[in-house]
Amino acid sequence: DILTENEVTTVAETPAANNLFAIEESPRLSEEENKKFHRIVAQLLYLATRTRPDIMLPITFLCSRVCQATQQDNTKLKRVLSYLNSTKDLGIVLGRKGEEVSLSVYADASYAVHGDYKSHGGIVISHNRGPALVKCSKQKIVTKSSTEAELVTLSDAVSLAAYNIEFLKGQGYKVSATLYQDNTSTICLAKNGRSNSDRTKHIGIRYYFVKQYLEDGTMKVEHCPTLEMVADILTKPLQGELFRKLRDLLLGYSRRE
Repeated sequence: DILTENEVTTVAETPAANNLFAIEESPRLSEEENKKFHRIVAQLLYLATRTRPDIMLPITFLCSRVCQATQQDNTKLKRVLSYLNSTKDLGIVLGRKGEEVSLSVYADASYAVHGDYKSHGGIVISHNRGPALVKCSKQKIVTKSSTEAELVTLSDAVSLAAYNIEFLKGQGYKVSATLYQDNTSTICLAKNGRSNSDRTKHIGIRYYFVKQYLEDGTMKVEHCPTLEMVADILTKPLQGELFRKLRDLLLGYSRRE
């Protein structure tokens, strides 16, 4: 319906170009154009949070632009619509009959990608296949390293994982969570629960509360190769075969072995 209403005829292989986070000098949209821009972004946000999380990264960024949208922002929105036009049949695949319920949590961050040098985090939670929860957002604080940015997102992921564990317990399932992270330094910080480096001493204790879950066996953390990190698709505008591979993992059309 969105495509028909906006008479979209173009196609695109990915929902965002490499310059997604760039904010350049560009003419502002008129009041009428801005209202239309805002309405379409809201419609696509509804879509992204329900059945098309593969467009969540550009839509999350465009949500921050609805009050001051420019021609450049409108071009980025048209790119998302063109991508949807070429992938109208995609949705999500949840679970598979006969398989045990599990809890996999992928957490990833792109360091200092925004104009104010804040990082962007992405989290994907699966109960055995497909996304049960997807979170994509700009971090609230400025971090001083990629390791710290990853740790901030990992701490958010642990909070969501703890909630999902309690939810599944309420349904009669006894599960533990596996946290997947592609930064080995972040994994070491999480396991140690403290830092011996001057570069990370300033990080608040709240980012190490994951350690208690690792110690009692409620969760475990494992390294995930960057090329298989599903949440990476939520932190940067990937292109080509890597985007398609991670998109299929995100939507549940394929699974990590």
